[in-house]
Amino acid sequence: MSELDRLIEVWDAEAAKTAKLLACLPVDQYDFRPDAGGRSLGELAWHLAEGDAYISYFIEQNGAMTPATRPPGIERPRKVEELASGFERVHRESVERVRKLKPEDLDRKLKFFTGEELTISALLWNFMLLHGVHHRGQLSLMCRLAGGVPNAVFGPTREQMPPKAA
Repeated sequence: MSELDRLIEVWDAEAAKTAKLLACLPVDQYDFRPDAGGRSLGELAWHLAEGDAYISYFIEQNGAMTPATRPPGIERPRKVEELASGFERVHRESVERVRKLKPEDLDRKLKFFTGEELTISALLWNFMLLHGVHHRGQLSLMCRLAGGVPNAVFGPTREQMPPKAA
């Protein structure tokens, strides 16, 4: 299996877990914000879709993007109930962009918005996949703080554990 195939396999598995979390979010808590300077629950949830979209689109555009450039279909839904399906759509579109790459493209470098030149492999693994996992962890906690019950991701939640013996 090529690195590109492996990336897509892992990315798809993680995206499925993310979609399940988005479906668990409390529907009346879109604007919940535990930190006045941070993203709301709905904004952070959609940031997971933005990561897939922006990185895959940046690569497809060969790094030729301005700060005003936006991937198609990236408008943020305004209801919790629309986040999971919107994320799944954006993820599918992003995967289709990445599937156009050839394994040898992963070593090609693009100038990232940070000013550094990064390989496409680093962009995909670090700035798309792992960045999304990081924010999904934040969103799991935010879901709990907003009164929701997050789904299991890498092991059961406390609600799924058997009661402790007295």
